[in-house]
Amino acid sequence: MSGKRYFFDTNAIVALLKGHDEIVKLANEADFIAISVISRLEFFAFSSLTQADKDLFNRFVARVTVVDLVMHNSLLLDSISKIRTQSSLKLPDAIVAASAKSVNATLVTADIKLANYAKESAVLFKP
Repeated sequence: MSGKRYFFDTNAIVALLKGHDEIVKLANEADFIAISVISRLEFFAFSSLTQADKDLFNRFVARVTVVDLVMHNSLLLDSISKIRTQSSLKLPDAIVAASAKSVNATLVTADIKLANYAKESAVLFKP
């Protein structure tokens, strides 16, 4: 394996589950994939989800690392607060950016603003 570490934003998860060629390739090359618990909240908030969509997401989550928000992880929480106050990112995006950094992974996203924030540690894709 290549030693590549990726952190998938919600839009990257959706793209992967839909079979997006570029994202599938990244996933196949990865030694490590993580997501934020925020992505679970965002994914399950889609109004048109079917049970099959939920099941597919849950199978994906079982195979990756999920970065949770817990009170005792003050480094992560402080990093989120710093990103939020020093950038124009919305709170969920600040959580994703800080979480990716906390696990030393390249952020995979279709969100231009988020990718621009993460700069060299981001992969921007077109959905």
